[in-house]
Amino acid sequence: GTNGKGSTVALLEAMLTAAGLRVGAFTSPHLLEYNERVRIDGANADDAALVASFERIEAAREGAPGGSVPLTYFEFGTLAALDLFARAGVDVAVLEVGLGGRLDAVNIIDADVAAITTVDLDHMDWLGPDRDSIGREKAGIARAARPAIVGELDPPAGLLEALAACGARVERAGTDFSVERHEDGWRWRHRDGSAMELPDPALAAPVQYANAATAIAALHALDLGTLTPSAFFAAVSAGLHEVRAPARLQSIGGEPPVIVDVGHNPQAARALAEWLDAQPPARVHAVYGALADKDVAGVISALGTRIDHWHLAGLDRATPRGMAVAALAAILQRTLPQASFDTHADVAAALAAARATAQPGERILAFGSFFVASAVLAERIG
Repeated sequence: GTNGKGSTVALLEAMLTAAGLRVGAFTSPHLLEYNERVRIDGANADDAALVASFERIEAAREGAPGGSVPLTYFEFGTLAALDLFARAGVDVAVLEVGLGGRLDAVNIIDADVAAITTVDLDHMDWLGPDRDSIGREKAGIARAARPAIVGELDPPAGLLEALAACGARVERAGTDFSVERHEDGWRWRHRDGSAMELPDPALAAPVQYANAATAIAALHALDLGTLTPSAFFAAVSAGLHEVRAPARLQSIGGEPPVIVDVGHNPQAARALAEWLDAQPPARVHAVYGALADKDVAGVISALGTRIDHWHLAGLDRATPRGMAVAALAAILQRTLPQASFDTHADVAAALAAARATAQPGERILAFGSFFVASAVLAERIG
């Protein structure tokens, strides 16, 4: 999915772990260290295990019949995760697609269940110019006669057509399963008549109900025959309570509090806006940086006047893909001419400025890229 993949993986991992299963999870990108990408039983793979796996892959690559096989950075990482999961004897592997779906390295696996969270405009140079094109690419992870869970309430026709063409057993949010929120929690309901009254997800954003519903639908379709209905309910409830996903509206404390989120496209910004609208009124300081290929104007427009002051950070020192702060400021001025802002060479300086100017009772929201989230979390540890 365009957004929600990492959260949905975290939810599945927590629920399956609560069910007593041995779980491997592969996600990307990482925030602070590469080891985060490969987890077994909730623990990051250690350096020695990763290095040994990379050495096995390199030996196989160099010894392949007909000469060495070229592999990308992500392909190496995907193979290492699969190798370590196999050696650990996991009961279930939860694999997050890196980019798109059809051509992604993770798609070498014929998944028992595929889940597509959302479809929106991002990575358009690779996936196509519109939601239909992007949806077709994402549908590539589905397999004939196997469940394909669609968490998007308004999926593009291209996604549904591609899923039908491959013969997947499609289950759609709002049609085959649904979310009903109420004061004491929420209800997950399936068209087969099954339903559960559930606690709120531990993850903060309102969009996490949709991610949780998608995760539950995937587990429901997987048909974990070893679990009784009461055990399934207990595992889902415990997973909702225990789930953690770093930099998904993560509060790192302080006064005023700093909230960190990896949201980096307009759809994610709309989710941030929905969360802000649900919070008690407070002046909001944004620490914002972006990659040069992102729809910065779309992100700014989605948040609009909910941000009282923008502390803009250049990311060009952090990555060749990063946007320089002067370019970022120019887009902000064109998109929100009345916006209040200052500019900084990097995230650390922008965060320091936000902390220096924000008053008690106000709020600091750091977002725009994994590079922003990584820098803020690293600053806290440092």
